[in-house]
Amino acid sequence: MMSSDERNLIAHLARRAGFGATSNELDRYQDIGYEALVEEFLNPVDSQHIPDDLIFRRHVDLHAMQGHNAAYWAYRLISTQAPLEEKIALLWHGVFATGENKLNNLGSLTNQIGTFRTHGLGRFDILLTELSKDPAMAIWLDNHTNHKNSINENYGREILELFSMGVGNYSEDDVKECSRAFTGWTVKNGEYMAMMAQKDSIWPYGRIFWHHEFRSDDHDGSHKSFLGESGPLGGDDMVKIICRQTATAQFVSRHLYNFFVADEVPVPQWGDTPARDSAAIQALADAYVKSGHDIRSVLRVLFNSDFFKKAQFDKVKSPVEMVVGTLRKTGEYSVPDGGDKGIFDVMEEAGFMGQKLLDPPSVEGWHTGVEWITSGFLVDRVNFASEHIGNISNPGVKGMTLRVKSDSDKSSDPGDLVDACLNVLGPLDVSDDARTLLIEIATAGLESASSKSDESDSDTDQLILDLFKIIVSSREYQLC
Repeated sequence: MMSSDERNLIAHLARRAGFGATSNELDRYQDIGYEALVEEFLNPVDSQHIPDDLIFRRHVDLHAMQGHNAAYWAYRLISTQAPLEEKIALLWHGVFATGENKLNNLGSLTNQIGTFRTHGLGRFDILLTELSKDPAMAIWLDNHTNHKNSINENYGREILELFSMGVGNYSEDDVKECSRAFTGWTVKNGEYMAMMAQKDSIWPYGRIFWHHEFRSDDHDGSHKSFLGESGPLGGDDMVKIICRQTATAQFVSRHLYNFFVADEVPVPQWGDTPARDSAAIQALADAYVKSGHDIRSVLRVLFNSDFFKKAQFDKVKSPVEMVVGTLRKTGEYSVPDGGDKGIFDVMEEAGFMGQKLLDPPSVEGWHTGVEWITSGFLVDRVNFASEHIGNISNPGVKGMTLRVKSDSDKSSDPGDLVDACLNVLGPLDVSDDARTLLIEIATAGLESASSKSDESDSDTDQLILDLFKIIVSSREYQLC
């Protein structure tokens, strides 16, 4: 039988490599074992997410890719059985932050998320090349206006500053040379797309997705000098050179550490602020180099490391982790709900907490950690979690309630009931003050129920729901 410590460790992995796990999922993970579970997460086979045809049947507007809402992605986040696929897409969406508000083409941005899902665990070289070809990125950072005889440096600068190396590891001349190399990497049929965008017609097929095109006649194929290497370098060459830089290994490793291990300061401060754990970053950077820049290999080292295993509850849940993790426990939206609200409102809730998917605040993406916890955001987080976890009509909540009653065996010991509630929502440890409050409420509830001659399951259910609401309102529930 697996110890509680090992179950806690597996729950930790499920929170970081996914969005948490239900008690039934933890039971299955228990049988697999930690190291084998790492491999299952890293090598997803069948995500079993809600099929597109079911989503589009209930949401015609999503089929047309209208609107400014990540509802389509939300269905995958909530239903997937390969959570690291979605988690890695969420990571790269924050790093390569692209906003639909400028694009007005939700379908092309959804395709970009698909690129992160497909290539996010592979070689960084391939991911960065596909990103450079991505039409949504081309429009977002204006590379479609980067011409042979009229250089636009926006993408050339950001691929170095925010996407791969960080400030201080390249020169202004490197920015110019990199930008020249990406001339001709543009959007196909740009003039036609612009005309259709002006009409903004969605029928009969919805907005037309953009496509990449390389225009050799608009590409600067002349000699370039970049990061110490010279030649008639093109965009593909720039990516290869970038990816083999020591600075890139460190930069990518720090992003992985920040996302999966413990919160770091915002990226613009990295040049002045040392990493929280420089030895951990170096271990990840070494794995990056040794594996030929393979992200899956780096994460294998990360998830099996002591610094990861010791980092339980060292991170603040992002709003998306909070919302998706809660809904995966409540069992909501496991099938498309239809209508104009429901899943759309859920993703707006994440926006109210500070993280509206597909609409990052800037090219820097979202700042993480304690910046998620303002007084206003915290109220939204607590209200959301308590509303959904406290609703026994949700199938997952009903299941959790039954599990608590089974695990505590209707014990008259309030501590057993509290522990059962903490286990089904975590496993989760709370502060002494929080535990004292929970036991006081459990004691009062059990005493009240036992004094009734007609005690029913509904009394116990309500007590458990009251305990759930307090637990998800605790500081500890905000952490992962």
